[in-house]
Amino acid sequence: MSQILEGLKYSESHEWVKVEDGIALVGVTDYAQKEMGDITYVDLPDEGDEVTAGESFGALESVKASSDLYSPVSGEVVEVNSELEDAPEKVNEDPYGSWIIKVKLADASELDALLTAAAYTALIDE
Repeated sequence: MSQILEGLKYSESHEWVKVEDGIALVGVTDYAQKEMGDITYVDLPDEGDEVTAGESFGALESVKASSDLYSPVSGEVVEVNSELEDAPEKVNEDPYGSWIIKVKLADASELDALLTAAAYTALIDE
């Protein structure tokens, strides 16, 4: 059973969002990392890049496959988790503690289109 945390928002493409003071931390869900297997590489955007909700901003590579990462929100990338460049396995070890990017929200109302923990649970249980 995948761990799904209350208080986060989720995308149908299996990213999570936690908002703190207008900054969205974005990572991948426990379900996504389990499906991918051992993460071997994280392709990160550059700080200052603009991301758009629903569009690719990077990728995860594993021993099984490569998977695009889709931004659940729009805005400016203000920080990337550079620790993941040398230790991509942190995504497997702690998917909710290993955020990938921080985004300064351009439009906080985009969060309303994301899934609650209960709705995300229903999605992956289908």
